Amino acid sequence: MSIAAFADVPVGELVALAVGLGISGLIAGTVAGLLGVGGGIVLVPVLFQTLALLGVDESVRMPIAVGTSLATIIPTSIRSTLSHNAKGAVDWPLLRAWAIPTVVGVVLGTWLAAIIGGKGLTAVFAIGAMTLGLYMALGREEWRLGEGVPRGAGSWLLGFGNGCLSVLMGIGGGTFGVTVMTLYGVPIHRAVATAAGFGLIIGLPGAIGMMFNGWHAPGLPPLSLGYVNLVGLALIVPATIVAAPWGVAIAHSMSHRTLRLSFGLFLCLTALRMGWAWIG
Repeated sequence: MSIAAFADVPVGELVALAVGLGISGLIAGTVAGLLGVGGGIVLVPVLFQTLALLGVDESVRMPIAVGTSLATIIPTSIRSTLSHNAKGAVDWPLLRAWAIPTVVGVVLGTWLAAIIGGKGLTAVFAIGAMTLGLYMALGREEWRLGEGVPRGAGSWLLGFGNGCLSVLMGIGGGTFGVTVMTLYGVPIHRAVATAAGFGLIIGLPGAIGMMFNGWHAPGLPPLSLGYVNLVGLALIVPATIVAAPWGVAIAHSMSHRTLRLSFGLFLCLTALRMGWAWIG
C-alpha cells in the first residue's frame, strides 16, 4: 500500500481513526500502570481492527499490530516502572535474573512469528489471553507452584518462556510475569510493579525483530519499518506515557482481589474478541 492509498479514505474516517488510536493509547497506558502488562494486551486488538478499517492486507494485519505494539511498549514500560519504583514496589533482583533468558526467548519468538504468520499470531494471542484470564479471574489465591520465585536454572526457564510467548502476542511480559509471580507467592502489587519492567526487555529486541521480519513484506501500510508502523507509534506513545501514572495510582488504591479479578476479566474479553477475528 502506498501513501496515496489514504487519499481514498474519507477525511472524517481518518480523523476518527486518529482519535481512536489516541484514546486507545490513553487506555493502554492506564492499563499498563494498573496491571503491569505494557498496554500491548489492549493495543494489539485495537491496531488489528484499525488496520482492517484502513483496508490493509489481512496477511500483514496481525504482524503489524504485534510489531507496532512491541515498539509502543518500550516508553510505556519505562514510565510505568519508574512510577512503581517511586513507591518502592519493584523487585530489581528478580528483574535482573530474568533479563538475559527473556531476551533469548524474544529472539526465538520473533523467529517463530515469521514462520506462523498472521493467522497463527492471532490464535496464539486469543488462546494465551483466555488461559491466563480464566486463571486470574477464577483461580484460587492459595494455589502455588512453590514458595518464592525460582532462581538459577528455574529463572532461566521462566524468563525464556515469558519472552517467547510475550513477543508472539505483542505484549510486554506482564501478562505472563504477573501470573507466574503470583503462583510463587509474590503479592499482586509487587508482581505488577516488577512486571512493568519486562516491557523494555521484551519490547526493544522484539520490535527490532519484527522490523527485520517484515522489511520486504508486500502490502505494508505507509510509513512502516517492516512490521512497525510509525503512524500508530506517533499517535499512541504520547498518550500511553501520559496515562501510565494514572494506572499506577489506581493499582495502589485497589484491593488485592479487585485488582486480580479486573486483570482476569480484561484478558478474557480481549481473548474472545481476537478469537472471533481468527474464526472470521
